[in-house]
Amino acid sequence: MDQTTIDKGKTMAIISYITLIGTLVAYIMNNKEQNEFAKFHIGQALRAWLTGIVVSIIAAVLIVVTGIGLLSYLQYIGLILAVIGLMNAVNGKAEKIPLVGDIG
Repeated sequence: MDQTTIDKGKTMAIISYITLIGTLVAYIMNNKEQNEFAKFHIGQALRAWLTGIVVSIIAAVLIVVTGIGLLSYLQYIGLILAVIGLMNAVNGKAEKIPLVGDIG
């Protein structure tokens, strides 16, 4: 990916990691421009947020079943993945986020 593509798509890539709504906004913004860097990070952000939602639901069920409150910390996985992706976007890198970057 060339530097011009990265520079033009960096704002949309960063926006995509600011909540699930930000991902949707970045997706709509990128529909016109079709920037590859932004498209990559929008996909990574979507994976991070959906992973967070799924893990939160699983953690909630496990907390109710087991009574182990420490499992509530699992809910931060999506946020941690999003922060990793955000740092990659800010630094102009198209690196997949850990664990879920290859899904889909």
